[in-house]
Amino acid sequence: MAEYFDGWFRPTEVNPLPAVASKRTLTAAICNALIDRYTRAALESVLPEELRLEWRREGAEPGQAETKRDLITGYIEDWSIAQLASLAQRLSTYADLYKLNQEQLASLVDAYEQGDGVQGRTKNLIFASTGPKPDLVLRDAVSNDIEVVANGDTCLIYDQPLPDGGLKFSDLVAWWAAHPSCPSDLDDPGVARHLYQRLAASLASPPELLLFRTYYARFKDNPNVIALVPQVYLHYDPLDQRTRRASVNGAPLARQRMDFLMLFSDRKRVVIEVDGKQHYAVGETATPRLYSEMVAEDRRLKIAGYQVFRFGGYELGQPGAETMLNEFFDEVHARMS
Repeated sequence: MAEYFDGWFRPTEVNPLPAVASKRTLTAAICNALIDRYTRAALESVLPEELRLEWRREGAEPGQAETKRDLITGYIEDWSIAQLASLAQRLSTYADLYKLNQEQLASLVDAYEQGDGVQGRTKNLIFASTGPKPDLVLRDAVSNDIEVVANGDTCLIYDQPLPDGGLKFSDLVAWWAAHPSCPSDLDDPGVARHLYQRLAASLASPPELLLFRTYYARFKDNPNVIALVPQVYLHYDPLDQRTRRASVNGAPLARQRMDFLMLFSDRKRVVIEVDGKQHYAVGETATPRLYSEMVAEDRRLKIAGYQVFRFGGYELGQPGAETMLNEFFDEVHARMS
């Protein structure tokens, strides 16, 4: 009888479905990877001591968890998808785990990264301008290598590869230590202070300075915090706005500089803008044109994958502004890290 049905139902090759990154799939993959590798007793030390996770379940202790899965979820059950993806990224290269679990975690992290964020890699970061726009030329148009031929002393250009963990303040400090503008006799803390002062010098408005100083005061004991980079060129037009308006095309590029940029990775980029009245008014008169240009550029950035956050200059001049900023920075780091 078996031979009678032979050939009717032939096995077919089944291709695995593409990974879908969600809180459910990331949680399941993390739990499975740890459950497959560790005993219950080992997990009770691996989770808090090696992975540095904090117990999240109020009213209960880790020892009360009924199963290994219940124990693990007690540490991560209220996490955001960004936090889960970050842990999955760490575990995907964790030497103790089985290769199959590592590959599954890496696949989910890749799906998460592909599903959100900016396409393309960070190449040149032109920032902290304190004077006229730098005059740039393409030294190598094929490789997109740039060279400053004038006004190079009024801006900074970071052209190093972006580290895997994002652009940290310690990365900028190490780069600044070898920069011609940095005195050679400074120790590491001195280099960090000198860089901080140079970045602050590019900020003219009190609300921008408040935001900048509050951020670095918040994380003063953590040199590996993601750098808050001021006055970053987003677009670059070699002509000034008056000359561009008089040209054939007529319209200058919108928002050539961002107030602040944070690079959590190539894909995860956060823009912070501080809006004075010049963003929406000419003199004391509000203008729909300026407001429309501002929100149109916001839409373009968000569609490109940037996270854009705005503060009103008036808002940052009110009592409690520093507390509000500290809460905002904590939330951004929890979401993006």
